[in-house]
Amino acid sequence: MNGFAVGLRCLAQGQRWVFGRPRWLLFGLVPALIALVIYVGALVVLALHAGDVAVWATPFADDWEDPWQPLVRVGFALLLVAAGLMLAVITFTAVTLIIGDPFYQSLGEKVEETEGGAPAGQGRSFWQDIRVSISDSLQVLLRVLLLTIPLFALGFVPVIGQTVIPALGFAVSGFFLTVELTSAALDRRGLPLKERIRLLRRRLPAALGFGVPLVLLFLIPLGAVLLMPGAVAGATLLSRALAAEPSVAPGHGATVAAGTS
Repeated sequence: MNGFAVGLRCLAQGQRWVFGRPRWLLFGLVPALIALVIYVGALVVLALHAGDVAVWATPFADDWEDPWQPLVRVGFALLLVAAGLMLAVITFTAVTLIIGDPFYQSLGEKVEETEGGAPAGQGRSFWQDIRVSISDSLQVLLRVLLLTIPLFALGFVPVIGQTVIPALGFAVSGFFLTVELTSAALDRRGLPLKERIRLLRRRLPAALGFGVPLVLLFLIPLGAVLLMPGAVAGATLLSRALAAEPSVAPGHGATVAAGTS
């Protein structure tokens, strides 16, 4: 299995899996719909107040003449909303997975069952699973912020701020979206968060092939809701494919063969 096409194929297969099983599709939509209501409200508030935040954040432009003052402040407001959308794509998945943990655990296990069986898992209780999921999601969010904030600042740089930086933003979002979605399946195989990130970093083309198209699809209205069940199914398939590569025993640091891209 090689490259970007691997992740893209797993994404497509996951969507086909759930859309071929309407009961599981409807089952997986419930947590995504709950999260959608929360996020729509938050993004509306952000959009309504982005102009005020731009004025507060750019006091140095108070005495600037037209067109520079409105250009800077409108640009800042647009970047703020864009950053909010990108952050929403990442955190939407994390929040939806936390809300829907029992839903998506069952969905992922069903996918594994149809593909030849799932590992025994970690033997944790429901509340322990929730605690681990929240902890892992917060750690992923911290990593995203450490990368997103510098990218946001670089968005003001002429030319690269409108070309290279958005592309890097999609790549970062796609990678960590894959980290979030594969968390349950890889956790069942005994890989802690750091090992999961290391595994996906070594198979970066596959991780981006899965995550970047999904980020773009999630930007379509209601795309994140409709595609979330299939994203979970596809991430399970991707996890199975990656975990099938040579590795040491789970729980002792997975050293996965890098493979070719």
